[in-house]
Amino acid sequence: MANTNLHGEDLIRHCGLNDKGKAVEQMDNQSFHRLIAVKLASHGFDVPHSTNGHREAENQVMQLASDLFRRYAEQSRLLTGHLNPPDRRIQDFLDDALSTTGICIALPTNAINMDRYGMARKLSLPEDPSFDEFHNSENSSYKLCNGVLHNPFNDRRTTKGVFHIADYGLPVPADKIKVPLITYAKLLEAALQPPEDLNLLPYTSQWNNPVESMVSLMLRPLVCPEVPGVSPEKRLEVRFFVPGGCVSNLDFVESIFGNAGDSSLPENDAGIDTNHWTGTSGCVILAPRKYDMYVMC
Repeated sequence: MANTNLHGEDLIRHCGLNDKGKAVEQMDNQSFHRLIAVKLASHGFDVPHSTNGHREAENQVMQLASDLFRRYAEQSRLLTGHLNPPDRRIQDFLDDALSTTGICIALPTNAINMDRYGMARKLSLPEDPSFDEFHNSENSSYKLCNGVLHNPFNDRRTTKGVFHIADYGLPVPADKIKVPLITYAKLLEAALQPPEDLNLLPYTSQWNNPVESMVSLMLRPLVCPEVPGVSPEKRLEVRFFVPGGCVSNLDFVESIFGNAGDSSLPENDAGIDTNHWTGTSGCVILAPRKYDMYVMC
């Protein structure tokens, strides 16, 4: 998603819109469920066979590809520690910034990536159609006739009095709260170790073996619009990591900024698209504990 010149299927895949700007579904529910089943199986999770007679073909696909999924999962295990380009840039920054704290922080390498617009929304509710809502300690999601409704437990609309910035790099503005770098490191360490119940993926909540995992998303928000004949548009890159139970937050975010696709693919690497990259990378990690905390780096 290097530029705004998206049309047809690409626009639907990344933004859920057609060329006229109307919201459209990029695939039917059955196809989306099949895609999710394949994605989870490729991550090594046990995906139950469908009990719906109309989805017999899906069961056959899962059976035929089971060996392939196991091979892919093993390859992923062997590559544990390998980061995609955006995550590598963020990890390098963290390694340098936190070198004096004695704390080593490692970004997740096995998070389920939301690489298609609308996937986060599907994962926010149970697969079983008889369940039209999901609740945990941080969020409530409801299926409505015209879409979905996500209600966070805390819906604070301002950061006044709670915006903390680590004492690193540029001076901290007077209206913000400065905290020692070691505090930031400890918060970040806790953020990447969410409690098991909050890591439960809502889509799998009714399975015998529910999936517990963090999920991730990549965005490429527009910073500088194109000036025809003068300069191309410029975008930054932002990576999101949230516990599986908070995947609804990613649905909210991509509904505003769109979905930049799979961060592991070369065509989505901002580092080799210097004409359209601002040269800046961001990372947002949702860290719900006793309170909602956003740790930004």
